[in-house]
Amino acid sequence: MSKIFIPKGYVSDLGLYDTQTAIGLLKRTFEERLCLVLNLKRVSAPLFVDPATGLNDDLNGVERPVTFDLKETGKDAVVVHSLAKWKRMALATYGFSAGEGLYTDMNAIRRDEEMDNLHSVYTDQWDWEKIITAETRTPDYLQKTVRGIVGAICDTLDFLKCRYPQIRVQLCRTVTFVTSQELEDTYPTLSSKERENAFTKEHGTVFIMQIGDKLRSGTPHDGRAPDYDDWTLNGDLLFWDETLQCAMEISSMGIRVDPKSLDEQLTKANADDRRNLPFHKALLNGELPLTIGGGIGQSRLSMLLLGKAHIGEVQVSIWDEETKQVCKQHGIVLL
Repeated sequence: MSKIFIPKGYVSDLGLYDTQTAIGLLKRTFEERLCLVLNLKRVSAPLFVDPATGLNDDLNGVERPVTFDLKETGKDAVVVHSLAKWKRMALATYGFSAGEGLYTDMNAIRRDEEMDNLHSVYTDQWDWEKIITAETRTPDYLQKTVRGIVGAICDTLDFLKCRYPQIRVQLCRTVTFVTSQELEDTYPTLSSKERENAFTKEHGTVFIMQIGDKLRSGTPHDGRAPDYDDWTLNGDLLFWDETLQCAMEISSMGIRVDPKSLDEQLTKANADDRRNLPFHKALLNGELPLTIGGGIGQSRLSMLLLGKAHIGEVQVSIWDEETKQVCKQHGIVLL
């Protein structure tokens, strides 16, 4: 069964129908603010891709994509895990220029996801990507972008609270930046998730930088595929969630690999076999633009801003019988 935590005395600030209306309002409002902050245009995106292209996101390298055969082509297709690589190809194909970007609604199935209050086998994100220059391929530009996204999130919350004053959620607009190594040095006896919780509880809004490479302890803070984020220029955006009393990751993002960092990371990850895939060949040959990008969880953001205790309150998915019974007993309405 999935793991589930019921906050003591939890009662949703919004009823079922207000929740549905608020989710729509939240998504429209945030999309508008995100586009203004990052200069993005909406595009259509695939639900599935040809596995031979190398475009699917391999996540931590062990998750199995949903695969099915196509009658007309005689070939297999895989449902995307995310659009991290596809977006970069699209920017080049569509002729975007430096300073311009795209975003799309990304819907995915992650069949091996361990389900709990924050995780579902159904994933919905705003996937975005933006062309940058060699001069802006810096930690300062990454941090500036993070602050812009946090501002858009907090503006959206303020707008929702004008419409629904019963929402009690409070967020911190000031972002505290910390590297994964600094986090390990501060809490050497804690696990990665415990470090995230301890630090985010203290600071409210946190961006943990440099995720993917091994720390001095010999293990990475968290897994990252070697072929989209530059592990020295990426990170996770976390907010402290009062309802669940934990750090909630809203976005994984970063400046993307250039030919040099891709070459190094493929070797570190023992993934040299990917060098012959079309996407990786183009990138190693310098044929793709320099970019920054990420995914922002739609259901996660809805949970955070509406003060919900379970992701099933803001999205429709499949849950085991015990989870459904526990939620029903505690008045948690799963959509």
